[in-house]
Amino acid sequence: MPSTYLTRTPSSAGNRKTYTFSLWFKRAKLSEQVIFNSTGGGIGEIRLNLVNDNLKFVDVQSGSTNISYITNRKFRDTSGWYHLVLAVDTTAAGGNRIKIYINGEQETSFSSSTEPNQNYDTTWNTANVFQIASNQNPGDYFDGSISHFHFIDGTAYAASTFGSTDSTTGEWKINTSPSVTYGTNGFFWLKDSIATTDHSPNSNTFTVAGGTLTKTEDSPSNVFATGNPLHRGDNLSDATFSNGNTSHEGTVSGGSYPYTFSTLAASSGKWYAEFKRVHGETMMGIGRGKAATYLGSDTYEYAYFSTGILYGNDSDLGSYGSALNNNDIVGVAMDLDNNAVYWSINGVWQNSGVPTSGASKTGAQSITAASSNGYGVYHFAYGKGGSGVSDIEANFGNGYFGTTAVSSAGTNASGIGIFEYDVPTGYTALSTKGLNL
Repeated sequence: MPSTYLTRTPSSAGNRKTYTFSLWFKRAKLSEQVIFNSTGGGIGEIRLNLVNDNLKFVDVQSGSTNISYITNRKFRDTSGWYHLVLAVDTTAAGGNRIKIYINGEQETSFSSSTEPNQNYDTTWNTANVFQIASNQNPGDYFDGSISHFHFIDGTAYAASTFGSTDSTTGEWKINTSPSVTYGTNGFFWLKDSIATTDHSPNSNTFTVAGGTLTKTEDSPSNVFATGNPLHRGDNLSDATFSNGNTSHEGTVSGGSYPYTFSTLAASSGKWYAEFKRVHGETMMGIGRGKAATYLGSDTYEYAYFSTGILYGNDSDLGSYGSALNNNDIVGVAMDLDNNAVYWSINGVWQNSGVPTSGASKTGAQSITAASSNGYGVYHFAYGKGGSGVSDIEANFGNGYFGTTAVSSAGTNASGIGIFEYDVPTGYTALSTKGLNL
């Protein structure tokens, strides 16, 4: 949640000249956000944050900015994870005392690059409070996900300690158990769960000082789809996104029908997702990714409306199933091998649909093959479907609707993702691991 942050106050100062941060983060909102911060005690403030989508590392003492690095690189991807390593060593002779790595590559292009003097004592690692995902106010909360957060007290490590390049895909991948010496104030949290327990030998556990930590199946090694706030239909300003861009609220009462596409798409295979109609008129289905007036108004969009009507190919396709009540959960099964889509309500497939029927497409809505729709892929899509305000929550496999976990997970043969109801055999979550099955 965007108001969640963690704190810890060490009992004594550690090494203020040499240390390393390593963490994976995934953004949800493109706004000013703090990753970590420490201030107080009359020393100054040190902060790593995102400003204007640039990464900024700054240390101010007694009104003087002694460290300032602002990347020229923009961090605007809300669909994938970034690996960040910040290695500080002010004892180094000849400069290069601040090293920032993104996905294994050292950053060298900065709009600001004020390097500290040799042997400078930074504001970090004093006996003042460490704050993660917010600043001291608190405010400017980090809105997104964080995983495998390491702080190493006393050693400056390179990115290669925490990750490596996959020899097959060329992608930067996580090292889940790096060999490091954590030092006195070092810590390692968010390894495999939302617990703030320290996984280093130090037991330097943090406290959730505000908000609620929410577990996600989405991780650096398996990225799940979310809604895409940068890729949506109708008026961009008439909807708000929350909960890692899975919740979509149509905020305007009137003839505006904002909707969003999933960040991931597929050209073949069988895919499953769930959508909860919280309130208002909603629509959920699939589309090729071309924004239109409302979901279903493009030739290659297919949407289930709250009244049980299907819309697709820019027309009313007639009744398909039951009308939706508030908090009903709609399953969408997208079969791109047989060019069909099915909808269920609370686990019951509508129109006597059989998602496993293959080429016979029993009870399905037939769709144009992905290869022929002009974009070559289909996304899941969901949003507002009427004149009033609306609220819809998606579960692409993270096991949550908003901040509420599924009540009783259904069976899932692929083992990828957690859903409320049984995933039809042969279908899986739209995720990077699912796309590579």
